[in-house]
Amino acid sequence: MNKFLVKKALENFFIEDIGERDISTSIFPDELVTTGSFIAKSDGIICGFPILIEAYKLFEEDVKVELFINEGRYVKSGTIIATVIGPIKVLLAAERVVLNLLQRMSGIATQTNIAVQTLDSSHSRVCDTRKTMPGLRIFDKYAVRCGGGFNHRSGLYDTVMLKDNHVAFAGSIKSAIEALRGTLGHTVKIEVETENIEQVIEAIDAKADIIMFDNATPNEVKEYCSLVPSTIITEASGGINLENISMYRDTGVDYISLGMLTHSVKAFDISFNIEGSFKRR
Repeated sequence: MNKFLVKKALENFFIEDIGERDISTSIFPDELVTTGSFIAKSDGIICGFPILIEAYKLFEEDVKVELFINEGRYVKSGTIIATVIGPIKVLLAAERVVLNLLQRMSGIATQTNIAVQTLDSSHSRVCDTRKTMPGLRIFDKYAVRCGGGFNHRSGLYDTVMLKDNHVAFAGSIKSAIEALRGTLGHTVKIEVETENIEQVIEAIDAKADIIMFDNATPNEVKEYCSLVPSTIITEASGGINLENISMYRDTGVDYISLGMLTHSVKAFDISFNIEGSFKRR
């Protein structure tokens, strides 16, 4: 992740949550120091330690963070994954924002890992979509990578995706691609969304860089892939979930994109407990 973007995002998150000050911690003196523990309450993949470290740096540089597992590792419920030592005011003020991000990112990483393991393919890769929470895309996509998945485009700016409305306005897939080739640099890839075999053939003839098969059955994906030359990347998307992803294992498709990795993720349960011992610095 881009550290500058992470820092800027975290600053905005804390401004939203803390405002002028955390009035609940006003009962504690500034010099009171203690230890807090992050404990996994579910089984799955832990993700978000870079956020944990950067978050506390925004409050005080000397807050000590100790990690007990590596990023992206599978843990069992009850595992202490990290501790943080610092002023009680800092630990409590940062708690909710840090937990929200750790829980969401670990949930995405865990769900991605389940999808990868369920697909169990040496060829096809699981990837995400742009169906991320606004403001959290860099965190969501990083979590997908932690879970063993791959990232689709980051936004509208880095890869062309020609959908049905683009094609309808341009008149045809060929017309749309030719118009783009005349305006875009050679480093920008063009992906085309197709819905039937006729559109697949048209996208091949127009020399698209990536052809996506939208809402295609496993048999259709296999048929379409047999037509596409190896120089063109293939992708299956739409209607694919954890229940049926294994049916696409032997289709030959290069990527399977799943919106459910990020748009409806279940948060990973993590608790934060303050120890009873305190000291003054």
